[in-house]
Amino acid sequence: MNISLSKTPVSLGSGLGASAIDKSPLVGQYLIFKGSENNPLLAPRGVWMHEKKLFVSDTGQNRVFIWHSIPQTAYATPDLILGQIEQNDTGRNAGAGVSASSLQYPSGIWSDGQKLIVADAWNHRVLIWLTFPTQNGQAADVVIGQPNFEQNEPNVRGIGSTPSAQSLNWPYGVFSDGNRLWICDTGNRRILFYENIPTENYVAADKVIGKPSFTERDYENYEPIWPYSVRVSPNGQLSVADTQFYRNLIWHQWQDAFSKPADVIIGQPDFDANGMNQFSLFPKQDSMSWTYDSFFYKNGIFVADTGNSRVLWFENIPKNNAAVADNLLGHYDFNTGSENTETRFGTDSQLYWPFSLCVAENQLVLTDTGNHRVVIYEIL
Repeated sequence: MNISLSKTPVSLGSGLGASAIDKSPLVGQYLIFKGSENNPLLAPRGVWMHEKKLFVSDTGQNRVFIWHSIPQTAYATPDLILGQIEQNDTGRNAGAGVSASSLQYPSGIWSDGQKLIVADAWNHRVLIWLTFPTQNGQAADVVIGQPNFEQNEPNVRGIGSTPSAQSLNWPYGVFSDGNRLWICDTGNRRILFYENIPTENYVAADKVIGKPSFTERDYENYEPIWPYSVRVSPNGQLSVADTQFYRNLIWHQWQDAFSKPADVIIGQPDFDANGMNQFSLFPKQDSMSWTYDSFFYKNGIFVADTGNSRVLWFENIPKNNAAVADNLLGHYDFNTGSENTETRFGTDSQLYWPFSLCVAENQLVLTDTGNHRVVIYEIL
């Protein structure tokens, strides 16, 4: 199908928007979006929406697409392409050496419509455009994690080298409140914090979350083990998708994350617990598998329970560990996951590995990564 705008309650229709059968639907109409018709999306792992602009990290093809208005059809030609010069080019670092205009496995995205920040994960750096790009393949203005635009080794000196306040190793997630910047330095098992969005290359972070110092490499179970995304709510709560331990970490005030463990764990009963779906064969209302993102909405939070091909919804930020979700998106009950009967005959009619989430006003947009597409929902 070329355009998939549902006009029926999705809890009774496609698994793409299915809520738990005994719950009210979470979403109404939705649109399936596959990118450019000439060269559609391949395993997109980052998405952002700001006002009418849509940003998608077409991760599998080493490029970022930008649309100046939200597409209304299944395919639409992007207004801008970053990481490549031509729309159909897909090579790592544009098929050449790393540069200010190239990308290799872009992931997390943030923009306020003026500045643009992209986690260029496999180049071990974060790129910043201080003014909004206007040309395809436009060079970034600032690089974080590397001394210049021509280097791309992990922690600058290569695999096994000690991290520093200036280095990065597989940074997958970025977030800003418009002034401050948080970077998920995933390979170094930490989050770097900058008091201001950097305007110069190779700026040192001001603080670190998850480690006692910038050079520490060992880790404890109460620290983020594999932090993939970071989000901060307008009320000051901080959420970290801690993928390797199948959990989401919540601090009620973001400032506390520098000095104390998370206040609440979503998905596990305590810091030592680390089982996929809490060592259960099937998912539950309080368990997760390979969580990669979250996003605050009103008083609650959406959590991408990626390995279970669902998005969990908590109406209020949990106050206790392993809180049960209030609803979900993508299945009709809480005990169905990616490996169950529904997915054995194809996934076109349901979510398959949702990686990245963003909420703008009453719209939820997510990368349905296993199906190589984006889904844009109206939140009810």
